[in-house]
Order: sequence, then C-alpha cells, then structure tokens
Amino acid sequence: MKRYLFNIFVIVLFFGSPTFSFAELQLEGSPIQSGLMHGQVSPGSQVYYGERKLKISPDGSFIFGFGRDVSLEQTLTLIDPDGTKHLHQITLKKRQYDIQKINGISKRMMNPTKEDLRRIGQEAKGIAKARRQNSDRLNFQESFVWPVIGRISGIYGSQRILNGEPRRPHFGIDIAAATGTPVKAPAGGVVTLAHPGMFFSGATLILDHGHGLSSTFLHLDKILVKVGDQIAQGEVIAEVGATGRVTGPHLDWRINWFDQRLDPALVVPPMAQEP
Repeated sequence: MKRYLFNIFVIVLFFGSPTFSFAELQLEGSPIQSGLMHGQVSPGSQVYYGERKLKISPDGSFIFGFGRDVSLEQTLTLIDPDGTKHLHQITLKKRQYDIQKINGISKRMMNPTKEDLRRIGQEAKGIAKARRQNSDRLNFQESFVWPVIGRISGIYGSQRILNGEPRRPHFGIDIAAATGTPVKAPAGGVVTLAHPGMFFSGATLILDHGHGLSSTFLHLDKILVKVGDQIAQGEVIAEVGATGRVTGPHLDWRINWFDQRLDPALVVPPMAQEP
C-alpha cells in the first residue's frame, strides 16, 4: 500500500477572536483521486469530510476516501472536545485513466429488456444498502492482501468500450484466474450481501470492513459464506467464476467507502508473482 504520513498542525478558526492556536492531526494513505486516507485525532474529537460526520474509533482513528473524479481540493473539519473548529485542506494528485476495449459480450447483456431493468434496479438497491453500513468494526486498520493472485486483466478507472460502445468507467480491478480458484478475504469483516446471481455482476459478495469501507467480489462461481458470517483476513470466502456480464473467468474486486468507489490497487502492496 502506498502511504504518506502527515503530522499536521491545523489552523483553528475563531469567530470574533483575534487569537489562534494549533492542533495536531495525523493522516496516512494516498492523497490521490480514488485513494483512501487513514486519520488519527485525539479521542473525543469530531471530524467532518464535507457534510459527513466521520466515525471515530475509541483510539481516535478514522478513514475517508475519494472517488474517481473528485475535485483536487478537499477539506476536513476537525472539532476538538472543547468545541474549537479546525480546517485542513488536502490537495489530491490527479489521475490519468486508460481506455479498455472489450468485445464478445452478448446482446442481452448490452441491451437489457424492461424486465431485466427492473431486476437490475432491485439488485442495485441491495448493493447500495450493503455499502451504506457504518459499523464499528476496525478491520479497515489491517494491511490488506490480494484476494487472488493472477494476471491483472482490467484496471480501475479505465473507460470501457464494450462491443464498440462507450460505457461507464470500470470501478474495480480484474484478476484473471481459472474458474474455481479460491478467493480470500483481503481483510477481516462481516458478510453483508451474498447474492447467487445478479444480472450484470453474477454471483456477488460484499464484505464490510468497518467505518463505511467494504469489498465487493463479482462474477463468482461459488459463494462459500452467508450474510452475517464473521470473516478473518485470508479466509476463503468464494471461488472465481464467469457469471454475469463477462467474457471469461476472473475476479472483479471493488472497494467502496460508502458510495465513493476507490481503487483496490492503492490499498495493497504490489502483487507477488504467481506460484
């Protein structure tokens, strides 16, 4: 994982007072579009990212993430236990994204029927509900590992052209592997969704790591866990497949911080060579 550590002295804003003071805030992570940041403040503090009040663990740690195309200038608001307000500006690095062409997708997957669209809408609601979880779990603090070792066949953020038609960017990382290859939990968590077959994503599994961070695993052949299961890092949770809208077996691994789609490659070390 690419990490940068900041010991930050944040200017305190006072209203009607000519004086100022400083407060310490630590940030660690990837200050880049699609990156994840870890923060540390004094217990009892409050932190806001935009309008969202961030969950802070008893030891003062928290996380927040950036979407694919967010503005490069972001702001954190820190409120001390005594009510003093601090603002911290974060300047992100801009990313460049590739174009990826994929052919061989069925006509139905490219042009869903009205019935398909109703199904897709219901499935999207289930995914959104799972990703809204804001649990107290601290698995987000673990050093993430790759769920599958294999050839990277698709990268985060790339603009996809499917059967010659421009489509939405890809929000995961694709790892090519044979059907039946074990999928391991990149970090511990609890299963919040285990669907046997969604229209686009096939068999789909979501694992909550805490504080709004979740992993989603798409196109699975088999899901080996159920909703509510407590999962340890490295535990086998599924098998690679070729279900849903695909052209071959692979794992599509995605990471979300609530509705912000992050790049999984930024939370893991470089992949070890295939055995």
